[in-house]
Amino acid sequence: MKTIVLATNNASKVKELNAILATNGNSGFKVLSLKDCGFNSDIEENADTFEGNAYIKARTVAEFTGLAVVADDSGLEVDALNGAPGVFSARYAGEGATSGQLIEKLLTEMKGVSMEERTARFTTVMCAVLPTGKVLTARGECHGIITETPMGDGGFGYDPVFYYPPANKTFAELTAEEKNGISHRAIAVKKLINTLGSLEDADFEPKMQ
Repeated sequence: MKTIVLATNNASKVKELNAILATNGNSGFKVLSLKDCGFNSDIEENADTFEGNAYIKARTVAEFTGLAVVADDSGLEVDALNGAPGVFSARYAGEGATSGQLIEKLLTEMKGVSMEERTARFTTVMCAVLPTGKVLTARGECHGIITETPMGDGGFGYDPVFYYPPANKTFAELTAEEKNGISHRAIAVKKLINTLGSLEDADFEPKMQ
């Protein structure tokens, strides 16, 4: 088994990512959480791109554990807001904002914008830093429309206002299985896991601390 650390404390992300891995047969990976590794420090995500923030998280945890680490940075990019909230998606309504507060802030900013101009995309960038120093990245995007009111009780974050036309539902109205089959995170994870799965076991050998 190839061991990787999933660098997030977001329980919803951990659950979702593990479900995606399970759907893909887990590809021979043993997945550890930050808690499993005893990592409890805050990581300052101060890059201005998803790629930059994902790398910062993966590199920091890799240096601490000596193991292969996978981190992601995700966000909502709204065309009418020039790509905002983007890398600030989780902090759009202030530090520690709830999903409800984030959605309220977004809908306020979008007030008066026509449905034709409410296009948006969820973006995830996954970054893996291996004990050998090798760095791999993968990007996933899912395109949709921002609704005028929240719909659905599932998911998290902006899911209730992100309408996905092919399913005729918001992300919050999709089942977990449906979402894990088409989401931005699923796309990025599948790309990265396919690449990681092709590497040799030696690439995952723990680095002595």
